[in-house]
Amino acid sequence: MRFITQILSLVVYIQCFGQNSNFDNNHIIQQLYKDEGYISLKSKVANDFANAKPGKWGEFVKGVDEELVVEDKIIAITFDACGGKYGSNYDKELIEYLRKEKIPATLFVSGLWIDENFKIFQSLSKDTLFEIENHGFNHKPCSVDGESEYGIKGTINVTDAFDEIEANARKIEMITGRRPKFFRSATAFIDEACAKIAKELGITVISFDILSGDAIPNAPINIIEKNVLSHIRPGAIIIMHFNHPKWNTYESLLQIIPKLRSMGYTFAKIENFPLKRKN
Repeated sequence: MRFITQILSLVVYIQCFGQNSNFDNNHIIQQLYKDEGYISLKSKVANDFANAKPGKWGEFVKGVDEELVVEDKIIAITFDACGGKYGSNYDKELIEYLRKEKIPATLFVSGLWIDENFKIFQSLSKDTLFEIENHGFNHKPCSVDGESEYGIKGTINVTDAFDEIEANARKIEMITGRRPKFFRSATAFIDEACAKIAKELGITVISFDILSGDAIPNAPINIIEKNVLSHIRPGAIIIMHFNHPKWNTYESLLQIIPKLRSMGYTFAKIENFPLKRKN
């Protein structure tokens, strides 16, 4: 009987999620809102945080980790893929460079970006060089009261924040078979309440230690290089992007990677080391 039940469950899964279009955000959220487990967990979080105050707002608030705990000259380069109208492209040259140089990296991916790059996402998720993590379902800064950053409206309440974190975690798991361990909010801004919500969901919030500055359109290569090399130290987590091929991220890496290696640095995925706050 158990075997038959497992087969039936697999058939339902394939019917619901076997097609690429059925993994898009609209379809995923419709399915999750019919899932008793998801709704029950959402209700619990809503009750647990019914009277929660947002607390501090920023990139480095309480409950957010910023660096690796290492003994050697090891660093992590992380790349965000934001999605949306202006953020759904793919920097193929950058990814192929990482593959060529065998540089492990952590990729924070939003549900919106997955929708526009499904086959690419599948390929990335199957490549053991990369660690796939959560950049939010709709790429919203995580807030319990609608805080905004860089003109991007944040989640408006506890349940919206829950969906931003948990729906994308489940979406990624449905596609890859692995639940993300880490969450980076859109813009990396988050309030303390959202960090606590993520913790209750078993997810660690990650910020960064070094801001490369590649997100400034047409930022000069030498400036991105300087931002990274002048702040580099063991355990650093660098934030960059792989969804804007017209930016200078790839070109700057051509300068940065050889210099980091000459300084004795090696590269790691975030999941391979303990984490801590910088201060």
